[in-house]
Amino acid sequence: MMSEGRFKLHPVSAVVDFVKGLKELILPFLILFFANGFNVTFNPGDGSFWSSLIPIGIFILIIIVRLINGIIKWWTYVYWFEEKELRVEYGLLVKKKRYIPFDRIQSFNYKEGIFHRIFGLVQVMVETAGSTNGKPEVILTAITKDAANKIERITQQTKEEKIEENELQDETAVLVEKTNPATRVIHKMTTKDLFVLATTSSSMGVVIAGVAAVLSQFAEFIPFEWIFEEVSDFIRFGFVIVALAVFASFLFTWIIAVIITFINYYDFKVIEENDRLTITRGLLEKKKVTIPLNRIQAIKIVENPLRQLFGFAAVAVESASGGFGGEEKKITIFPLIKKNRLYEPLQDLFPDFEWQQTLTKPPKKAKPFFYRIDFMWLLPVIGLCTYFWFPYGMLSVLIVIPVLLLGLWQFKTTGFAINGNQLTLCYRILSRVTFIVEKKRIQALESRQTYFQKRREISSVEVTVMSGLTGAKAKAPNLENGDVEEVMSWFEKTST
Repeated sequence: MMSEGRFKLHPVSAVVDFVKGLKELILPFLILFFANGFNVTFNPGDGSFWSSLIPIGIFILIIIVRLINGIIKWWTYVYWFEEKELRVEYGLLVKKKRYIPFDRIQSFNYKEGIFHRIFGLVQVMVETAGSTNGKPEVILTAITKDAANKIERITQQTKEEKIEENELQDETAVLVEKTNPATRVIHKMTTKDLFVLATTSSSMGVVIAGVAAVLSQFAEFIPFEWIFEEVSDFIRFGFVIVALAVFASFLFTWIIAVIITFINYYDFKVIEENDRLTITRGLLEKKKVTIPLNRIQAIKIVENPLRQLFGFAAVAVESASGGFGGEEKKITIFPLIKKNRLYEPLQDLFPDFEWQQTLTKPPKKAKPFFYRIDFMWLLPVIGLCTYFWFPYGMLSVLIVIPVLLLGLWQFKTTGFAINGNQLTLCYRILSRVTFIVEKKRIQALESRQTYFQKRREISSVEVTVMSGLTGAKAKAPNLENGDVEEVMSWFEKTST
């Protein structure tokens, strides 16, 4: 809708904002009712009738406020183009204005939820160089795709006009801008990839944890004794039936994980165009995020134990841009890819990086530091288990074995490498992480040494890059003192 050069959002934006508000209320609503012990009665003769209605009344009041707020925001929200700026204004009692010069706009990210797709609309998130807290500078909740294309087109035209004005000073930039319009698909996930991703991701664990959380909240209503008796009778039918039941449970969990994966990663595609990466994905809610390559701060190659076993990895980038917004701070460019096919597309995208390097490992004397600290919290746990559940609680001492093996695995994984302006850190908590960063992207480099590390002449190094509000960190623990000093010296030379 247009009025004197000013544009309004589509009326659906009021509904979208209202539904978004409802989603944010789900958790507080559940907490409120759990705290109230589900003591709700609709019998006016009951003594607790009025008090039980208080949570419902509060919830309804908040919903009404949210609805009115959504309508007011849609009614007052206008945007327009003036003096080479995208200008936005909204608010009734408090007027909010935001003017963004087109040349400061880094990228446009898009979302298409259910309501958007019904009416052929799109949500546009405008990213600028100042969007360092993970939030877009401006969100146009619901506009037509033509309007979205128009904003992007005007922005691009304005940038090109500015480049032409500075043509004599920046001829190279003009040449690159005009002679590099090629678009190429870097990565696309197949249906088979989605099944493997679902099987090796944490989605199955999330489903199991979700079911467990729900069951724990309704524990008092669940007849555990009756279930125990039924299960005891069931087991008498034999091992095969029990095994089939367990298999059916895992199959159900896997199917749920596959559905979640398809909803999130359906039609996942990474495209490179004009020094930008465009990532699209989603079944119910289609998302599109654009990342300028020069905004990428670091690259993370992540291999969880299961994927490492079968030679798969995932690749994410730490970006100064906001990504998909909301709680999704990490931008994954390859959710699942064979390790032996990983380096070729990465080399194309980031030709200045060296991907396969020989790492400098921690000294042997550092080995106990990878599991010793875990023993400190294990000892009281083992002691308590033994005391309260003796003699079976003594079996808790067996947990020392996996903790020791994990520590040795972390020791074997840890390392670092310096190659020109590139720093590579490799470490493991459970998954193996390879963190690659250019020194001009490093916000802070810190060495740390505890009293016990000092006695053994070892220390740790931690790097921080810009990403979201708090930045992203990577750490190589328990290295030789001389190696950490080498890393610090390398970084100091950068600053001078």
